[in-house]
Amino acid sequence: MPKRVLIGTVVSDKGDKTVTVRVDRRVKHPLYGKIIRRSKKYHAHDADNAFHIGEQVRIEECKPISKSKSWTVIERIGAAKAAVIEIDEPSSVASEKEPAEKAEKKTEKPAKASKSKGKDAKEDAGAEDTAKADAEA
Repeated sequence: MPKRVLIGTVVSDKGDKTVTVRVDRRVKHPLYGKIIRRSKKYHAHDADNAFHIGEQVRIEECKPISKSKSWTVIERIGAAKAAVIEIDEPSSVASEKEPAEKAEKKTEKPAKASKSKGKDAKEDAGAEDTAKADAEA
């Protein structure tokens, strides 16, 4: 009996000598007839740790190597796509600006006049105390 061969994308290479490969397939929905994508992940043996995330690979069924690993990577079909990462501003600068902006917003808003006595009046009094504490600091 011939061994099954599947083509998929490496989604994880964190394990030693193991890669996780996602195999996508398109099937017709049984009731609605629309073509939908289904995917399944397979653990495949990578003896040299040569395959990395994003690469298209061909995997072949083999005897069980471990509890969840019964596939072996045969070859690389396509290289990984390069990911573009853009950083607008460092996180330390952004964190320093945020408290100053929040303090300005708190001082700009006028205090609401509360007609009802009770919980709302207590919340307004608490907000005024925090605004005074922020202004002093």
